[in-house]
Amino acid sequence: MSDHDDKPAEERGDARDDSAESGNGLRKELPQEVPAAAPAAEEAPKEPEPRQAEPKPDPEPRLTGRQRLVQGVWPPRVTRAQLIVAVLLFGLGFGLAVQVASNSDSDSALRGARQEDLVRILDELDDRTQRLEDEKQGLEKQRDELENSSDQAEEARKQTIEKERQLGILAGTVAAQGPGITMTIQDTKGTVEADMLLDAIQELRAAGAEAIQVNGVRVVAGTYLTDSGKGVGVDGNKINAPYRFKVIGKSQDLEPALNIPGGVVQTLEKEQATVTIERSTDIVVDALRAAKRPDYARSSSQ
Repeated sequence: MSDHDDKPAEERGDARDDSAESGNGLRKELPQEVPAAAPAAEEAPKEPEPRQAEPKPDPEPRLTGRQRLVQGVWPPRVTRAQLIVAVLLFGLGFGLAVQVASNSDSDSALRGARQEDLVRILDELDDRTQRLEDEKQGLEKQRDELENSSDQAEEARKQTIEKERQLGILAGTVAAQGPGITMTIQDTKGTVEADMLLDAIQELRAAGAEAIQVNGVRVVAGTYLTDSGKGVGVDGNKINAPYRFKVIGKSQDLEPALNIPGGVVQTLEKEQATVTIERSTDIVVDALRAAKRPDYARSSSQ
């Protein structure tokens, strides 16, 4: 064993105590160590402060379907095109309503008619159709005669004379005679107006009347009627009741046309007028109209 190891333990303990005391003395004399500040890069990142949420506005109340419809329709936003379309649709609807109303009136009149009246109306329609067919055949016959005649000039002259006579009757420049009816309207209340007499003339023409005379005034294509005090004016000539119509035509067609349900006779009777119709085989229409030369119209063949 070495000497160092052989030293008693007490001596080694004393030596350590002395060195410890000397070390403590040196430590007291030195300033106390200051811990170094941690680098900024090593600092832990700070979490951002939570942003305070802004208050949300109160949601608008939900609208019902009816409320949305009202907001879309009112106040109205009308454009010019929409206004034009609306006016056109209104006019169309009004016209349809008038047409339906007129058809309903005529249907109701026919619905309430007797069986004899309905048969008479059908016969009148058949007669009109037959007259048109006869006129068509007559024109075709004239055409064939002109095409087949050896002396076309003479045939054309004959047809021209006949046509002039027919046109003279229609124009009222020549007298006419033939079968027909006489209609007399007694108006003691003074309720008969010009439009009622005009309806009678139009109904007679539609039934095939070829010549008409009212109280000494010849009725032609351009005849007009006006109310004139207690009477009626026909082409400027005042006539008074009783109104007497002389009509040349097929009496079997003329009389039923005036007596149809809702027709001329019923309308006049509603106004407290009295209507009498007489058939005759010899009616004379002798009231004449002066031939008037047109001021502007000329024949296109000249």
